[in-house]
Amino acid sequence: MTNANVSGRSMTTIQRAAQAVGAVFLLVGVLGFIPGITTNYESLGAAGHGSGALLLGVFQVSILHNIVHLLFGAAGILMARTAAQSRNYLVGGGAVYLVLWLYGMLIGHDTPANFIPVNSADNWLHLVLGLGMVALGLALARRTRTAGTGRAAFH
Repeated sequence: MTNANVSGRSMTTIQRAAQAVGAVFLLVGVLGFIPGITTNYESLGAAGHGSGALLLGVFQVSILHNIVHLLFGAAGILMARTAAQSRNYLVGGGAVYLVLWLYGMLIGHDTPANFIPVNSADNWLHLVLGLGMVALGLALARRTRTAGTGRAAFH
């Protein structure tokens, strides 16, 4: 198995996937701070269920929520340096999103427990993201290139 890194050698498919997922999270984090793309921008709160801002008019966001997206995106870019870290990012990050989905399903959306904040659209997106990231990480981790042969190795 090769541990290709971003600085010189070609990246594995799992590294490109982690980098792409990270880039999307970075983009979402930035978009959450742009009026117009985020509706009700004037009601963007620091945190909590009182934030009335909606990314794309659908997903409830706050300053904290946007910062979490930015940090999660940066982690994906940084962890794309090796195949093993990429797998950990996709599978571990996917697990985090599944826990966040469950949390969002169990709490009242109008309670202080909704500190991120999340709404129903966020909850279902978190489920899809969690399942997708875990599946992507597990599927792509099975296929890595062996050093010098170009043949797929399964582990």
